[in-house]
Amino acid sequence: MEKTTTLNLRVNPTIKQNAEAVLKQLGIPMATAVDMFLRQVSLTGSIPFSLSLPKAPVSINTDDMTTQELRSALQAGYQDMQAGRVQDASSAFAAFRESHK
Repeated sequence: MEKTTTLNLRVNPTIKQNAEAVLKQLGIPMATAVDMFLRQVSLTGSIPFSLSLPKAPVSINTDDMTTQELRSALQAGYQDMQAGRVQDASSAFAAFRESHK
């Protein structure tokens, strides 16, 4: 089948670079990978991979907390902050990612 349509996309540059590195190792050009994705969408009538939201640990899932539990957690955090038991955001996110692999 001949290719006659141009597709212009705006994507995160880091994500694009990482994907290109993987595709290069596989020997697949980016255009071919996008074409493969679109063909699978057309063939299956769906996204060709599982989509789901990550589950938040119960200890931080405010949707499942009572008002009192939420207030207690916020108060404990405030007390930690006042006592200087804090860390910068980069370190906090790195620790979170590490503990939730």
